[in-house]
Amino acid sequence: MKLTPRKVNLFNMFKLPAAYFTGIRVKSINEKSCVVSVKHQWINQNPFKSMFWAVQGMAAELTTGALVMGKIKSSGRQISMLVLNNNATFTKKATGRIYFTCNDGEKVDDAIAKSIATGEGQTVWMQSVGKNSDGVEVSTFNFEWTLKVKN
Repeated sequence: MKLTPRKVNLFNMFKLPAAYFTGIRVKSINEKSCVVSVKHQWINQNPFKSMFWAVQGMAAELTTGALVMGKIKSSGRQISMLVLNNNATFTKKATGRIYFTCNDGEKVDDAIAKSIATGEGQTVWMQSVGKNSDGVEVSTFNFEWTLKVKN
């Protein structure tokens, strides 16, 4: 079963309601990339009239996590996944619609293949860049995922 934006968004509604109710939605997902959008609105703003950093973080993490989930599902193996580290840089106020994009699907393929081959846990750093509708970068998030085949 292939992951689709609709399936991920339904999953979020039931399993990650904070992401769903703040307006975070997967727009596209394929083997190499995932795009998530979120619009600045009352429910997700900070006192400075821009998007709260944690909402940006949820959207950014979803771009990486959805890719990891899809790759695990297509591997046919039971593999645990967990964020080990993350960091972020904020370069502009996040207002309007923000699109987060991660293009690191191939890095996940390599980490899963190594974990299957060695039986050891692997880590992979994935980056998600948030841009407003004018294409101006507002934030960049990096997430270090751990992947390990379950016995």
